[in-house]
Amino acid sequence: MHPITTQKLTFEKISEIISENKKLVLSDEVKKYIIRCREYLDKKISSQKEPIYGINTGFGFLCDVIIPDQDLEKLQRNLVMSHACGTGDEVPNEIVKLMLLLKIQALSYGKSGVQLQTVERLVDFFNNNILPVVYQQGSLGASGDLAPLAHMSLPLLGMGEVVFQGKKKAAADVLKALNLQPVQLKSKEGLALLNGTQFMSAYGVWCLLQAKRLERAADVISAISLDAFDGRLDPFKEHIHSIRPHKGQLETAANIRKFLEGSELIKRKKEHVQDPYSFRCIPQVHGASKDVIENATNVFLIEINAVTDNPTVFPDEDEIISGGNFHGQPLALALDFLAIALAELGSISERRTYQLIAGLRGLPTFLVAKSGLNSGYMITQYVAASIVSQNKQLCSPASVDSIVSSNGQEDHVSMGANAATKCYKVVENLQRILAIELLNATQAMEFRRPAKSSPAIEKTISDYRKVIPFMDVDKILYTQIESSIEFLKNMK
Repeated sequence: MHPITTQKLTFEKISEIISENKKLVLSDEVKKYIIRCREYLDKKISSQKEPIYGINTGFGFLCDVIIPDQDLEKLQRNLVMSHACGTGDEVPNEIVKLMLLLKIQALSYGKSGVQLQTVERLVDFFNNNILPVVYQQGSLGASGDLAPLAHMSLPLLGMGEVVFQGKKKAAADVLKALNLQPVQLKSKEGLALLNGTQFMSAYGVWCLLQAKRLERAADVISAISLDAFDGRLDPFKEHIHSIRPHKGQLETAANIRKFLEGSELIKRKKEHVQDPYSFRCIPQVHGASKDVIENATNVFLIEINAVTDNPTVFPDEDEIISGGNFHGQPLALALDFLAIALAELGSISERRTYQLIAGLRGLPTFLVAKSGLNSGYMITQYVAASIVSQNKQLCSPASVDSIVSSNGQEDHVSMGANAATKCYKVVENLQRILAIELLNATQAMEFRRPAKSSPAIEKTISDYRKVIPFMDVDKILYTQIESSIEFLKNMK
């Protein structure tokens, strides 16, 4: 059980909640804040004559249209229904679950004016794995993620669809089966649910959790490739990096030294004076990507512990402020840069694969003994190159774009949602590229026998061989690539 409090969420805590399928519970402190804010808002609406944006007015360009008191609840219901117009592919279930978690966290600070019942129903959805069907396309990343969050919110009202027990079902049927009544939204609540950056944030959190895993995997795999290529350890010595002490560069060089400690291959006399950049510059390239991952992590740590709906309610200051905390520009920029950094990990990985299959340094061409009759791993490099090229195309930044919406009222948007979904694809692509390098690096290592690499590397290769055997003659390779991807997902 994980209590939702006003304490900050961390990536470690999120990973633990998701991986261990922990249930959520609202703390008494959070309940107090939510109830207090709602009570303040109700009093404010009944006592203030001036219009309050989104509470007794229309939305966006319609902000000057005053809504009668008797229609305030209908206004919020209409908002959710009208904004649920997303399209495209469905958002993966793991992202939707993160959206629920992050929306619960954002509403827990008592600045959004929602009913306690509404937040508790979101908790019910999370705890019972009732995952709303959300679509990837439709958010401009300013005014928050309106369309995706509307789809996330529809099932609270007994509308739309959810994935429950592995099947897509009508939300109304699932609520009925679990004896859960649809939420009757009060003033402001629809806006609190729809305004926010939880679609972008959920994608970003997922991408960063995978990035932290893949950055380490890239170091391990590159160390195998370096040893299999008969590379030199000199470029990884500590003192060369201490005079250019970028944090990621220092960390990467230390990792390679650690992974190759005890290798007889790395210690033997080398005939070549230096290695190609894809080996020699591993610390500089991997390290730069690590630094970007850390920067993006810091941006998202702020975001997932922030209040991003609008307007924002401040009971202590006796103010309701319509601002722009839903604008996704910080996330859009971070996601674009993150995608570039991860694409570069893939780009240099593919270059190492190319060097390994090129028939250099005593390795057979395409890493098969009888090349010609056998094509060996020739086409695995083609596949990696294709994916690297797609990543380059996906790295065209979304954050530099903006299209005017809402009759000019919302005249600059972040396009952070597009940055988020593109980054997701880059992460998946990077995993495939690294898995292909691992396939080639372990194959190359067998041609160095009986010489051995380090104990750490040999352990990894031994585990890998339990899943993917050495290839002596041509075999169907797509299954090996898929098995290599699965192995990579479980690498420690």
